[in-house]
Amino acid sequence: MSDDPTLSETRLRDADRSQAAILLAAREEFAGHGLAGARMDRIAERADVNKRLIYYYFGSKDDLFLAVLERVYADIRMAEQQLHLDEVEPVEAVRRLISFTWHYYLEHPEFITLLNSENLHRAEHLRRSDRIQEMNSPLVQLLDGVVERGRRSGVFRAGVDPIQLYISIASLCYFYLSNNHTLSAIFGRDLRAPKAMAQRLSHMTELVLGYLMH
Repeated sequence: MSDDPTLSETRLRDADRSQAAILLAAREEFAGHGLAGARMDRIAERADVNKRLIYYYFGSKDDLFLAVLERVYADIRMAEQQLHLDEVEPVEAVRRLISFTWHYYLEHPEFITLLNSENLHRAEHLRRSDRIQEMNSPLVQLLDGVVERGRRSGVFRAGVDPIQLYISIASLCYFYLSNNHTLSAIFGRDLRAPKAMAQRLSHMTELVLGYLMH
């Protein structure tokens, strides 16, 4: 048995690359076909790995789906940290968060489809996660700080629940995009047109700030 540290590091890097490739391939597969329709054979082919390696690293298909969900939540939470909401004025912080959430959903449609799939399963996978609440708590604390700074400066009203506020921001963006086809059809308007999209972002921002501000 070799104790060569260079060899060990190489194996670790190879393992990390394989797992990253599997997670990326699985994200595409689950987003395209849902949990029920996803096939491990296709994931292995996309990732260019042996299917046995997927089971070795992640266990079952359900465990792999949970790993994908944890990764996409980690990605959006890390991106939100880059907004530096604690370093700008409260009104600008809220504007920045709304705009970020809107554009993130637009640029990552797989996030919406994966969440839709998990909701169909009543969040049975996320409920098993020992990471998901810890992963999301910094955002709640950050938004709570923004709201409190706004309250102390007399800009925001008192009694704002940061979790409710975030859910409202996310839902305003999420519903419009996830139901865009049906909404466009029933109202006879192209709600994906650039003008309509710009109007939506402006409307959401005014709506949320209208609730927050005195």
